[in-house]
Parts: sequence; structure tokens; C-alpha cells
Amino acid sequence: MGVKKILIKQKRSRSAEPSPRSHLLLLLIWILLGAFLRFSHLAAKPPWADEWATLVFSLGNSFLTVPLENIISLDTLMQPLQLKDDLSLGDVVDNLLSESTHPPVYFVLTHLWIKLFSTQGGLVSITVARSLSALLGVMAIPAIFALSNLVAESLVFCQIAAALMAFSPYGVYLAQETRHYTLAILLIMASVACLLVAIKCLKKKQALPLKIVLFWIVINSLGVATHYFFALALVTEVLVLGIWLIKNNKYTPFSLQNSPWRGISLAILGTVAGCSVWIWTWLNIPNNQLTDWTKHGNPLGSEFLEPIGRIIAWITTMILLLPIEGTSQWITVLSVIIVILVMFLLLKMAIQYFKTSAIFLVRDVIYNYIISAIGLIFCFVYLGDRDLTLAARFQFFYFPVVLILVAAILDYCWQKKGSKQTKNIVIIVLAIAFCGSLSVVNNYAYQKPDRSDLVVPVIREAQQENPAIPVLIATVHKTHEQTGEMMGIAWEWLKQIDSKVTQPKFILLHKKQNTPEQDVTNSLRQQLAKLDRPFDIWVVNFSVPTGLKSQNCLADLDYKRRVSGYRYRLFHCQ
Repeated sequence: MGVKKILIKQKRSRSAEPSPRSHLLLLLIWILLGAFLRFSHLAAKPPWADEWATLVFSLGNSFLTVPLENIISLDTLMQPLQLKDDLSLGDVVDNLLSESTHPPVYFVLTHLWIKLFSTQGGLVSITVARSLSALLGVMAIPAIFALSNLVAESLVFCQIAAALMAFSPYGVYLAQETRHYTLAILLIMASVACLLVAIKCLKKKQALPLKIVLFWIVINSLGVATHYFFALALVTEVLVLGIWLIKNNKYTPFSLQNSPWRGISLAILGTVAGCSVWIWTWLNIPNNQLTDWTKHGNPLGSEFLEPIGRIIAWITTMILLLPIEGTSQWITVLSVIIVILVMFLLLKMAIQYFKTSAIFLVRDVIYNYIISAIGLIFCFVYLGDRDLTLAARFQFFYFPVVLILVAAILDYCWQKKGSKQTKNIVIIVLAIAFCGSLSVVNNYAYQKPDRSDLVVPVIREAQQENPAIPVLIATVHKTHEQTGEMMGIAWEWLKQIDSKVTQPKFILLHKKQNTPEQDVTNSLRQQLAKLDRPFDIWVVNFSVPTGLKSQNCLADLDYKRRVSGYRYRLFHCQ
């Protein structure tokens, strides 16, 4: 009789569990919600310099066609953003490798994508260009579901991971940019999946299947051809394998013969061979000014703690975020307090999780991956001369692994017996994550670095006072980053068509490295001499003395402004 009761109880328990169809429906809901977040207001935010670079190179165009040292029209400045029928994939690769610091895979895909959904001759569509990254971001939701299933055969765990990816504010931020990060994230998840299979083979002392070895090599080669920082993920994986080797082979001689290490070693050698062409290309990039901004501050001195604070902030936004930009101060403070409190609650649950029931792959792979990745970044900061904590986007190579770790902790909270409170933690985290993504979508968090949408209304306001007076916008040009900044202003100007005011003209005054600033000032004076007076000139991000006072140009103190990405002021030249 007792056995019969037990069987009846087990049957009821199994019937109470959601069916596979229910889990499939729930996953579809996460995908739809994730797609809604990533495609909402996709073209609302102004593109910034890096996005302009992606667009120009993906079209097969070149920044070199924009004249320097000469006054040019708005149409001339925007010419590299036109889709031309005679440009091929070869033009994409050639211009990219000669003018930029990135490998070509994503740019080639974007070229094909834009051609598929755009008409010839017009300016590229921001919505179309960003939609590729958004679509890849949506694909990451089922991808992390599958990856989580390799970590633990728990559908609840997989669902939580998928929900975290769908609602991740950081993930939404990356998916709404015309950049290669969402593609790289997909490839990283595929590579980590191979790492998990390799660790499982090591634990069972089984040979790593050849098809996994070949797949791993292909994925890693594609990853480095998508973003050079994918190599950081590969180094991190090697560190994880090294930690496993040290912890589990203390008393066993290391041998490749009839060992999982044979397949792993083959995968490493194949990856090095497959990535060698891009590693060689990266090593031969000249001392490029495009990356000079990562040489920042004094991390070994007064700014020692700043990189640590930034890493904590970026990891937090992978999970939780609330409105913190473009809001009143009290809303920002309240948002920060709520996020910090929930993060401390998560940390408390993480400690309990690792003390009691941590899954071995979470303990031996996921945790070690995150620690190794962060340690690698700090090596660049404190031992090298590059601060990779300055930009949130550089943290993409460990982003999906962080979500898996958090999913494991939340799964522990959900499955914990006798406590409804811990289940509420899961609901609270997902709710705040969703609100954080809405904040990103509606421009209350992760605002663009270049806010041209705040610059153009000010220029138009000043122009309304004297609409007949010509307007010139001048900047100091060092790399195509400054060209992109001017394209941002021109793009916003075209969005706000006003027949009462004339289009501004532009001048990009090139400054070579180690050349005197006076050369730029003299060049500006020569170009201004060609103009009929009166006219207005806006100097934007002008990093050298303007010398405009000597040119009978008076500064307008009412129009000296600074916003994200732009410092600008108005001079009236009589």
C-alpha cells in the first residue's frame, strides 16, 4: 500500500511539471519580448562615429573621398553614405583593411544585408543597417537557451537564462547599434559550448569528437575575423583549461595519447592556424590614432580604483538597470539605490549557491571563465597601457557567460524548497531587467556617445535670428572619427528639414601627428578668406586655437555649449 501511494505521488508530481510544449511556448515568449525590445525605436537614437564607420565601410565606400582642408557642402560630406551598384565585397574588404582596425566578416554581412533591403542611389537607412545587429541579438536568446542546456539539463535554468538574455539592458544596447558585437556574442556562445563539451570529455576521460574539434576551429576563426577582441575569449578558454589541468591532473602524468587533451590540443593548433592571417593583420596595424583613446589616466596611481568600479558597473548593467540618464536627479539616485540593493541580494544568494549545490560546470567552467576574463582585462589596465574598462562594449566577450552564472543562481532560488521569497527574487530581477531594457530603448540609459540630436537644434535656433547669413561648421580632423562626428550633425540636419534656413557648409581641417597646432589655425584663416562676409562659424570639437578673434570674428557667449561627444561654440564674422 505504501508503494502504491509513492507511485501515485510521483505520477502527480510529473503531471504538475510543465510539458515540453509549454517550455517551447515560454521560450517563444522570451524571443518575442526580446525582439520587441531590440527593434523598438531602432532609428530614434543618433548614430555615432563608430556606427558611421560601419556604414561607410559596409557600403564599400571610403572616408578618403571626403575632401579635407576645403569648404564642402552637406551633400559632399554625406556622399560616402550612398549605396552604389558598382561597389563589391572586394571594395568593402579593401577600404576596411586600409582605413580601419577591424576584420571584415560583419562588414561583409552588413553589405549584403543593406543591398537586400535598400534601393540604389539614396542614403543608407539606419533602420535597415541596425536591424541586422538587432536580429542577431534576438538569435542570442534561443542560443543561450541551448548553451544553458549543456551546463545543466534543467529547463527552468534554460528558461531563466533565455529571459535574462531577452531582457538584458546591456544586450539590448549592443543590439541597437550598427556594430559587430551581437555576431561576436553568438560566436562566443558557440565556442563556449565546445569548451563545455571538452570539459565533459575530460571529466569522463573520453576522446573529444572530431566534429566538435573541427566546429570549434571554424567558430574561433570566424570569431577573430569578426572582432579582434574575440581573441580575449580564446585566451580565457585556454586559462579555464589550464585551471582544470592543474586542479585535476595533480597526480596523473599529462599525456596526449588516448586522452581528451589530444582533441583539445588539435583544436588549439587549428584555431591558431585559422586565426593566423587576422592575428598577422592586427599585429601589422600601424600606430593608429583610432585606438589612442584607450591609453587613459593613471591606473597605477590616483585612478587605481576607477577601472574596478567600471567593471562592476558594466557587469551590473548586463543584468539590471533603471533610468539613470536624461532624468531628474532623484530618479537617478533612486534607480541606483534599487539596483545596488538587488545586486547585493543576488550576491548573497550566489554565496549560498556555491556553498550548497553549484553545478560542476558552473563551478569549474563558468565561474573560472568570468574570473579569468576579468583578470585578463585588469592585466591590460595595470600591466599594459590599454584601459579596456573605458567602454562597456569591450566587455562583450564574457557577457553571455555572466548571464549563465546569474541564471544558475536564480535557478537555485526558484528550485529552493520551502521558500516563496527566493522565487520572488527571480521575478524581481527579471522585472528590473525588463524595465532597464525599456530605459535603454527610450534613451534613459546607455545614451549614444555622440549626441548630434542635441547639437543641431541649437544651431538652428541661432540661425533663426539671421536666416540669410551663411553658416560654416568647422572641426579639427585627425581620423575618420571626426568625419563621423560631422556626418552625425549633417544627418540630424537632414532629418529636420526647414525651408526657412539654408544648409550649413563644413570644413574638416586635418592635423597630422606631431605637427604644430598653428598649421591648422593658419589653414582655417586661409579658408575663411575665401568667404563673403558676414557669416557665422561654429567650431565643433576644435582641439587647437581658432585664431578667430584676429579674423574679426566675435564669440557669441550665448552659444557656447557642451554635450556628449561635442564641444561647440558660435562666432559671428563681420
